[in-house]
Amino acid sequence: MSNRSAEITAAYAAATPGLGAGHALEAKLIGPAAYAARLSAARDAVNDAGLDAVLLGFGADMRYLTGYAAPALERLTMLVIPANGAPTLIVPRLEAGMAGDAPAMRGGHVACVTFGETDDPFALVATAVKAGGRPGSAARGVAVSDRLWSTFLIRIEAALRTHGSITQTQLASHVIGKLRMVKSAEEAALLRGAGRAVDTVVMAITSGKLLGRTENDVAREVRERLNGAGHEVSSFAIVGSGPNSASPHHEASSRVIDAGDAIVLDIGGVFGGYGSDTTRSIWVTGLNGEVPPTDDYLRRYEVLKRSHQAAMDHVRPGVSCESVDAAARAVIDAAGEGARFFHRTGHGIGLEEHEDPYIVAGNTTKLVPGHAFSIEPGIYVEGVNGARIEDIVLCGDSAVDALNHTKRDLYVVAG
Repeated sequence: MSNRSAEITAAYAAATPGLGAGHALEAKLIGPAAYAARLSAARDAVNDAGLDAVLLGFGADMRYLTGYAAPALERLTMLVIPANGAPTLIVPRLEAGMAGDAPAMRGGHVACVTFGETDDPFALVATAVKAGGRPGSAARGVAVSDRLWSTFLIRIEAALRTHGSITQTQLASHVIGKLRMVKSAEEAALLRGAGRAVDTVVMAITSGKLLGRTENDVAREVRERLNGAGHEVSSFAIVGSGPNSASPHHEASSRVIDAGDAIVLDIGGVFGGYGSDTTRSIWVTGLNGEVPPTDDYLRRYEVLKRSHQAAMDHVRPGVSCESVDAAARAVIDAAGEGARFFHRTGHGIGLEEHEDPYIVAGNTTKLVPGHAFSIEPGIYVEGVNGARIEDIVLCGDSAVDALNHTKRDLYVVAG
């Protein structure tokens, strides 16, 4: 084991016995030097794309490159990474203290430029782009955050035309996405911590009382347990029972869980800044086991297990994202259930719950070590019930590296 790997393992072990130190683990593993390397790679990507700059508003891209989780407010906050020179964070003066305390700024890798309430921040953006742009370029262009609010984008484009002669804009994901897709050892450690934490919640819910409770009540317990297991945010608690289990993104409701119900339990949150996400399926038999799983449900569940395992077995460097999806889908199609599996097999995960790479037909991206994503085939019978199995995995050096370790069998519970 390398010194760095040993350091990461020790930090993970120290932070997770009580599973209550997500932020502490993030701060321990990702410091100013890591952000300096990311910023340098981003500047190289700007030049490789032939752009003058990439402009990032609040969100995961800014956090990835600086460690700053900028608030989503009506005042502009923007990270400008030019083709030449140092990056600049343009930030409201009243938020300068928070921004300056983030790792990249604290390490001196990003300069903060503040503006007052009556200043024009869009002119500041245009000035920074012009100062660091590519000299002598005929076609001038920038990339902007994919989810930048239109109230910002329209005024930025106007300022760039006025001050910087920029004529083209494109999506920043084409520039930054490829950097964020491949997780470092430090990020993998955080994802591993997130997986361990969420697994404890699955074990608690599946070994506790479900019969006679509402979906809302179980979801409330899930969120409390996620927070207790070290998550800073309990992002979602899908508790779909009975016919609701056939709705993949069901919102927990007042429905009371009864004997004979299938339940899809899909839960996750944010641990150390990185996402957790897992799904397990449950059957409630009643206190005396009076309503066991139906033969049809058990047959579909065995198909689902084989589909999930086929996708897991297919993961390795060099295979395409769409081929992992195809591996899962082929098993379900062969069993005549293809029409009941109507979503992609998986999504990337990291600072965002859903990010590249997506495990879906048409995505020819080849897997490399460090890609992190879900494998989550499902089979849903509308109006009756459904089932899904989901794990977060890493593409390892030669095979899949699963980050969730609760059993994938159907959870059959009495009460």
